[in-house]
Amino acid sequence: MPVDPYILLLLGTVGLAALVPARGTSADVASGASTAAIAFLFFLYGARLSTREALDGLKHWRLHVTVLACTFVIFPLLGLAARGLVPVFLTNPLYQGLLFLTLVPSTIQSSIAFTSMARGNVPAAICAGSFSSLVGIVVTPLLAAALLGSSGGGFSAGSLLEIVLQLLVPFLAGQLTRRWIGAFVTRHKKVLGLVDRGSILLVVYTAFSEGMVQGIWHQVSPLRLGGLMVVEAVLLALMLTLTWYGGKVLGFDREDRVAIQFAGSKKSLASGLPMASVLFGAHASLAVLPLMLFHQMQLMVCAVIAKRRSQDPVRAEEAAAVNAAGPASASRTAVGTATRSG
Repeated sequence: MPVDPYILLLLGTVGLAALVPARGTSADVASGASTAAIAFLFFLYGARLSTREALDGLKHWRLHVTVLACTFVIFPLLGLAARGLVPVFLTNPLYQGLLFLTLVPSTIQSSIAFTSMARGNVPAAICAGSFSSLVGIVVTPLLAAALLGSSGGGFSAGSLLEIVLQLLVPFLAGQLTRRWIGAFVTRHKKVLGLVDRGSILLVVYTAFSEGMVQGIWHQVSPLRLGGLMVVEAVLLALMLTLTWYGGKVLGFDREDRVAIQFAGSKKSLASGLPMASVLFGAHASLAVLPLMLFHQMQLMVCAVIAKRRSQDPVRAEEAAAVNAAGPASASRTAVGTATRSG
C-alpha cells in the first residue's frame, strides 16, 4: 500500500501555508512566482509530450476513444450526479472541488507503471495517457467553464483568456520547440522533474495561503472531510468496475482491458493542481483538496489491483512466447558471462 512521498510534501506545504500564510507584498510576490511557475510547467509538459507517440496509437483508436470517454464523459457525469449529496455529505465548495476532479485528464506515468505491473498493453497505456493530456489542456478548462460556471471562480472572457495565456500558449510553445530541446529535456528529466514538483509546491502554498487569509478553511470540518473521502472511494470503485467490465463488454482482450482500467480510472495531480490555481483563484485551496485525496487513494487501490492482476493465469500464447524466448535469453546470458569472465 504505497504512500506517495510527494503527498507528504504537499501536506507539509499546506501546513506551512496554515502557519505562515503569505500576506501583503509577500502574497503578491508569491502570486507572481506561481503564475510564472504554472506557465513554465506547461511549457515543460509540451516539450516532454511526444505528439508522434500519441498519433502512432491511432491504429488502436477504439481503446483511446474508450479511455477518453471514461475520463471526460463518464467521470463528469458521475460528478454531476454527486450534486445530490450536497449538503448532507458535502458542502458546496467541496462539491465544486469534487466536480473539478472529475474533469482533470488522466495520468501518464502511474498508468504505465500499473499497466506494466499487471502485464497489460503498455504501449496502449502510453498512448492513452498522452492523448488524455493533449485533450485535457483544452477540454478541462472548457468543461469547467460549462459545468462549474460562476461558482468555480467567476468564469468570463477575461478568465478564459488567462487560461489560454497561462496554460495553452506555454504548452504549444513547448510542443513547437520540442524538436530542438526535446533531447535536452530527456537527458535532464530527473532535474526537471524536481523543478516540476517544486513549482507545484509553490502553487499549492500560494493557493492555500489565499484560502487561509480569506478564512475559507472554516467551512471544512473533520466530518465533512470524512464524507468527502467516502464519496471519493465510491467514485473510484465505480470507475474501476466500469472500466474493467465495460472493456469486456466492448470486446477488448485482457491486456487492453488492463490499460483501459488504469488509464481510464485515474486523474492527474500534476495537471490538475496548476489548472485549479488558474481556474479557481482564491478558492483554489478547497478545489484541489479532493484531487489530492483522490490521488493518494487511486495509488493505493491500483497498486493492490495491479499486483493481483500480475498473478492472473498466463494465456497459452503468452506462455509459448515466454518459452520461445527462454533458450535465446539463456544463450545471451551465457555469452555475457563468458565475456565478463574473459
